[in-house]
Amino acid sequence: MQKRFSLLIIAALIGGCTGTKQIRNTTVSLKDTYKNDFLIGAAISWQQVAGKDPVATKLVPRQFNTVTPENMMKAEELTSSWGTYDFSRADKFIDYAKMNHLRVNGHTLVWHSQMPAYARHIQDADSFRTFFTGHIRKVAGRYRRKVRSWDVVNEALNEDGSLRKSPFFNKLGDNYIVDAFKLANKVSPNTELYYNDYNNEQPKKRAGCIALIKKIQQAGARIDGVGIQGHWHVGKVPFGDIEESILQYAALGIKVAITELDIEVLPRNFTGAELSRRMKTDAGSNPYVNSLPDTVQKQLADDYGQLFKIFLKHKEKISRVTFWGVHDGQSWLNNWPIPGRTNYPLLFDRNGNPKPAFYSVIAMKKKYVYNEH
Repeated sequence: MQKRFSLLIIAALIGGCTGTKQIRNTTVSLKDTYKNDFLIGAAISWQQVAGKDPVATKLVPRQFNTVTPENMMKAEELTSSWGTYDFSRADKFIDYAKMNHLRVNGHTLVWHSQMPAYARHIQDADSFRTFFTGHIRKVAGRYRRKVRSWDVVNEALNEDGSLRKSPFFNKLGDNYIVDAFKLANKVSPNTELYYNDYNNEQPKKRAGCIALIKKIQQAGARIDGVGIQGHWHVGKVPFGDIEESILQYAALGIKVAITELDIEVLPRNFTGAELSRRMKTDAGSNPYVNSLPDTVQKQLADDYGQLFKIFLKHKEKISRVTFWGVHDGQSWLNNWPIPGRTNYPLLFDRNGNPKPAFYSVIAMKKKYVYNEH
């Protein structure tokens, strides 16, 4: 009887993938469904922290148990002139998380993109190092007991696995990443420290990422995990590479986090999340202005289900899965690499309704529990 009942639950949840109306208003929760496996999170915006997104106001505390600031803790948001910091928005983000009983992942201490303009124009290496060390000390120190983890360094690798020639590399040399982890550990010793990147499930970049992690470890610096961002494309998710990467990273003695998960459904002629890249608008670049076709909706649901099957298989290696956004209306993919498109990469639509992909993720857990027993 118990097995038959479980199968009926699975069938009902999978039935949600057809988009039938009777399941639109759900009390099912991602965080509760996966509470014994890994944290489930979302990146949230200032508008959402400020209470100006009523959809997110309802969804976030119900569905998630961890949050990442979309922009509020990036350097250009915190400082616009030498020695001057404005923590008002970041502090309110921390207050929001505390009020809603959400754990915090800090994002990010060192990143070549979204740097303050004044830092980009620093020519002297000693002055740049002063900025580098001062920023880590000030930001990580301020939030040392308020964040669970930090993306210490973000996107420092090229696609071939070599180090990106960023301002940090050019001014400080190839040891700056080790220095960043040592300093973050010193300032915030009880916070988990991660290296975060996109496409680092791909073999060449993965090899470079593994070499980087080993370098950090061999230098005596603490690194607790690696973030695989997870910006993938519908029908083209590299499941085999993802699973192999989880295994290879975990073999280094660190945790794996899926840090910025979304699955794009619109046409794009390159992979990853390099912000400097753009595409030209043409007649076929924004094909789903009014709604997503059922065939694409089903493929999206299938892809998410398969991803979570892999995550569950290796749950002891995974610390959290964070979606890059709460609902489709918030997604950065609406405006990149072409501004103004209508994208559908997340589990909730613009009105906060769960999509077939949501039920596919829930059903995968139910199926996993049934198979275990």
